[in-house]
This record gives sequence, structure tokens and C-alpha cells, in this order.
Amino acid sequence: MSAAAPEIAMTPALLNITPELAASTAAKAETARALLADIAGNWSPAAFANSLGAEDMVLTDLIVKAGLPIEIFSLDTGRLPLETYDLMAAVDSHYGLKLKIYFPQAEEVESYVRNHGINAFYESVTLRKACCYARKVEPLKRALAGKRAWITGMRAEQAATRGNLATREYDEGNGLEKFNPLAAWSEKEVWTYIKQHGVPYNALHDKFYPSIGCAPCTRAISLGEDVRSGRWWWENPESKECGLHVKG
Repeated sequence: MSAAAPEIAMTPALLNITPELAASTAAKAETARALLADIAGNWSPAAFANSLGAEDMVLTDLIVKAGLPIEIFSLDTGRLPLETYDLMAAVDSHYGLKLKIYFPQAEEVESYVRNHGINAFYESVTLRKACCYARKVEPLKRALAGKRAWITGMRAEQAATRGNLATREYDEGNGLEKFNPLAAWSEKEVWTYIKQHGVPYNALHDKFYPSIGCAPCTRAISLGEDVRSGRWWWENPESKECGLHVKG
């Protein structure tokens, strides 16, 4: 898959579901269901890393409704927006699903803050990635320990760093298979599925937050900006990954 131009952001309210869009979404959803069932059957134990973005809510809906034995977990970095915690509660009430939550190691976060400061991630890419490592990468390694495969909600059109995203790849850093069932989905297809199936989602999406991470590192964007421009907006697009999805 070749790199594509950045997607232009929209809000769910702006979506117009045409018959063609509904058909393409239904077809891709069926393909994703089949892949998830294959993962559950042939790559157990498998886990789904749910960051509670719109894409991850689609996958949550597909996994739960199919009753697949795939563990669903989230990383609580300690600096998430209130709306993300509200969505965690909504997932519980809507699906009867209590997400398995992983927190950072307290000593790692304490050391980072004592040595660099509470908001040092704004000062350099190195310090920002060090913060991401303590709050995301290290907890992810614990979450994936003993698993044969993990699943993400990444899409190829989300960012310059993801243009060549494959549906399946080997994660050398974590030593297991990695699946991206929504790799070929568009943002419109994601929102079509959510609207048609009544899937709960983060309220910040209605306020032009297409990509939601930690509160200090996420901002609303303007109509017409690309979907990742609100994440680590002070950095160049080529560096906008937290370390969870870097190959090597």
C-alpha cells in the first residue's frame, strides 16, 4: 500500500452516509469480522489494544458482538482527558465489558518528572518520547507478555508515518504478530459503522478532536486540517508516533 495524502478531518455530525459509503463499510466490516475470528482461532492468546479512539470502538463492537475470546485492554497514562474516562465507563455500561487497564510503573513516571519536569515533553522530541515510553510503551510490553498476537485500530490514511500500513505484520519489538484490521478503512467508513450500529464514542470527537491521546498532547483542530495535526502539534509529522507502533 503506497502512502496516501493526509486525511482531512471532519466531525461525526458532518457525515453524509450515501448508499455507496454504507455498502463499502458493510463489506469492510465483514472482512474485519472474518479476520478477527481467524485471529481468535489461530493466534490465541491474542489481545486488542483499545486506545478508545473511534477506530478502536469499531473493533470493540465487532469483537464483543461476535463473542470472540480476545482480551481487550487499555493503557491509562495518568494524563487522559475526562472524556476518555467517561467512555471507559460507557463501554462497561453498553457492552458489560470492564476493560483490563494497565498503568505506568510509578517509579518510572516519578523519575521522569523529578529529572525533567511535569511538562518536559514540550521541550524536545527526545523528552516527549521518553514520557511516552514510561506512560505507554513499558505498560504495553507488560500487557502483551505471553501473547501470540495483538490487534490495533490503526489505519493507513491517518498519518504520514502509517502510509504503508499492512493488515498483518510482524512486531519485532514485541516479538509477536500484529494485526491492523482497519488498515484500509477511511475515516468516513469508521463513522458510518459507529452511527449505523450505535457504538459509543469519545465526546471530544464532536469537538474536532479526530485523534485523542493524553490531554496535554491533544488539541482540537480546524476544519480542513489533517486528522493527526492535533497530536503533538509542536512536532514535525514525521516524528508523530509515541513508540507503540514503531518497527524494529
